[in-house]
Amino acid sequence: MNNTTSSNAEENNNEMVVTPWEVKGKVDYERLIKEFGTQPLTPQLLERVEKHTDKLHLQLERKIFFSHRDLDTVLDLYDKGTKFVLYTGRGPSGPVHIGHLVPWIFTLHIQQKFNTRLYFQITDDEKYLISDNADLKNTAKWSYENALDLIALGFKPQDTFIIYDTQDIDLLYDITLEVAKRITYSTARSTFGFQDSTNIGWIYWPAIQAAPCFIHKKLTGENVPALIPAAIDQDPYWRVTRDIAQKLGYYKPAQIHCRFLPGLGAGGKMSASMPETSIFTIDPPDVVKKKIWNAFTGGKGTAAEQRKTGADPTVCSIFQYYFFLFEEDTAKLAERERKCRGGEMLCGECKKDIAEKLNGFLKAHQERREKAKDVIDQYHIKR
Repeated sequence: MNNTTSSNAEENNNEMVVTPWEVKGKVDYERLIKEFGTQPLTPQLLERVEKHTDKLHLQLERKIFFSHRDLDTVLDLYDKGTKFVLYTGRGPSGPVHIGHLVPWIFTLHIQQKFNTRLYFQITDDEKYLISDNADLKNTAKWSYENALDLIALGFKPQDTFIIYDTQDIDLLYDITLEVAKRITYSTARSTFGFQDSTNIGWIYWPAIQAAPCFIHKKLTGENVPALIPAAIDQDPYWRVTRDIAQKLGYYKPAQIHCRFLPGLGAGGKMSASMPETSIFTIDPPDVVKKKIWNAFTGGKGTAAEQRKTGADPTVCSIFQYYFFLFEEDTAKLAERERKCRGGEMLCGECKKDIAEKLNGFLKAHQERREKAKDVIDQYHIKR
């Protein structure tokens, strides 16, 4: 009886939930493609991208970005002379962690290779509306802090425009109204799961998130598609936006979806709500080392057992750091995996190595982040 209860509880804890506001359980990406109605990134489509980028970005090569909507259409238009803009963003609920950087690093790569603009929306209004504990003063603080992390990655002010929703609502509002008028409550409820207890601000908010898809035309007069690199949990927003885009005279926004960097615990994505399992960009070296040392791995109970039977890198949170960001050499990554499975390399060695790599990355990032304070105003859309 107790074993059955424990098994059921574990099964419930591992049940997949993927919404714009919550991700938990073991994520089945193939199932998400089917349920969300997206398309897998095929070898043929990746070949088309590679023609413009010299070689595939690591995140495409390793299928970290794995799904899309209308990327092929965007490339068709680009080949005929119609450029596209990029759009992504951040909900400022706290400090940025390494998982947030994954799609931003890829976005920078696409921006540089295709020589295009990025509109980056900081959704301080959303965080205020959906959280009982949020206040506008706090979301404003994290908006500023999170913007520093974006700039520190190397985005340039001449082609990167940061939109702070509460500050810039005058730029968004007319587009928001156009969108909101054409999305019914029935559609919003079925897409987002709104309840009778959901506040009306939250219900309206998807129209605000849609606005940057179309803001380029308002600012420049050019009607071009937007390509949105983001984690797949954000897809429902663009689903409803795509339904009404052409009615408003715009291109449907296209997306390219990435996987979630797992947290340092046993399963689940990296989440700011579980700080002990997340590496934040502002973490000092000793904190990083402690978190890494306590991380969940695919190792065995003893060193002797692991040397004999090997470990399982597929469930190891440390190995995922190498896979997602910190080992660009695929041959070296494969060799690390071989040694792990064969018991030649123990978890302590991997942990020590990744802690050093992380702290080296964060030291440079934090230095650039400090310098970003002097130029952050250059990224705000000028009236």
